[in-house]
Amino acid sequence: MDGLAPPGHNRPPRTVLVRLPGVLVDLFPGAPRRLEVQASSVKEMVDALDSFWPGMRDRICDSTPAVRRHINIFIDGERARLETRLSPGSEVFVLTAISGG
Repeated sequence: MDGLAPPGHNRPPRTVLVRLPGVLVDLFPGAPRRLEVQASSVKEMVDALDSFWPGMRDRICDSTPAVRRHINIFIDGERARLETRLSPGSEVFVLTAISGG
């Protein structure tokens, strides 16, 4: 499945592999655990996910906007923020924090 570049986007889109956590996928019927989207940044990736499953952005990002505290995004093993650029072929993991007491 491919994402769409936002209007006015002047850089060529980059296809990246996104892996979503089961707890997030369970909230959006039809959402796969693994998919490819076209995006040049984490923000564009989140926008693409939200275009397929409206409301997913609100589960990943807060209103500031930033990645929510209980969500972690890693690109090729490195922690990322919304501004982080994506390289073609990157593997992006969206993870939920685990806590206990």
